Amino acid sequence: MHTLGHDFVPAPIHAGGLRYHGVAPLISQLVLDGLIRAEAYLQKDVFTSAVEFAGAEGSSRRPESAHAIHGAIEAARQADEAGEERTILFNLSGHGHFDMAAYDNFFAGKLEDVALDEGEIERALKAIEGLPQPA
Repeated sequence: MHTLGHDFVPAPIHAGGLRYHGVAPLISQLVLDGLIRAEAYLQKDVFTSAVEFAGAEGSSRRPESAHAIHGAIEAARQADEAGEERTILFNLSGHGHFDMAAYDNFFAGKLEDVALDEGEIERALKAIEGLPQPA
């Protein structure tokens, strides 16, 4: 499992429910195998894409799923800019009915973007380098 270690503390922001500092073992292996890649997005961009999706598709999605929506929209924009035709596959799960407070905060301008400090990532990774690794 990829992690930033037990002493890493993420910024106290909503982040669409994605504040966990580790990645599931299956996802970690897929990244190591080069089959998928991890992306980090600012939460205002994610909510903007979720609202765009809701306007086009007529349904709200939970903030966690909004990250996938944003990634798909970004991939489509990149394809358009490159003049390429691409097939874009993403996982869409869950409605956003229980996450309306997060959307209220977004529309009220209460969400702030916090980019993770690269120095803090490096510090956390160095702290776990010397720990025993599973076979």
